[in-house]
Amino acid sequence: MDTLKNTRAQMRKGLLELCLLSIADQKAVSPTDIISSLKEADLIVVEGTVYPLLSRLKRLGWVNSEWQTLEDNPARKYYSTTVEGRNALQELSSTWQQLSTSISSIINSPVLS
Repeated sequence: MDTLKNTRAQMRKGLLELCLLSIADQKAVSPTDIISSLKEADLIVVEGTVYPLLSRLKRLGWVNSEWQTLEDNPARKYYSTTVEGRNALQELSSTWQQLSTSISSIINSPVLS
C-alpha cells in the first residue's frame, strides 16, 4: 500500500508546477492562496511542497514575487507569472492535454491481443 501511495504522490508532484503557474497566471497570489486552491481541487499539498516549487519557478524566471500588505494583515509575498512563465504555461498545458488524451485512450481502450 505504501508503494501505491508513493506513486500517487509522485504523479501529483509532477503536475504541481503546471498548477502553480496556472494559479499565479490568474492573479497575484500568496502561497496560502495557492495551497487553498490546490486543496479545493483535491490536490492536497503542504507548505513544504509549495515553497520549493515557487523558488524553482522564480529561479527559472517564470514567476515574479513582491511583498504586499493588505488591510491590517502582515506583509505577504505574492507571486504572478512573467511573460516567460505564460509561455511555459502554454507549453506545459499543451503537453498535459496531449498526455491526458493519450493516457485516457490507453486506460479506456480494450486490451489488445
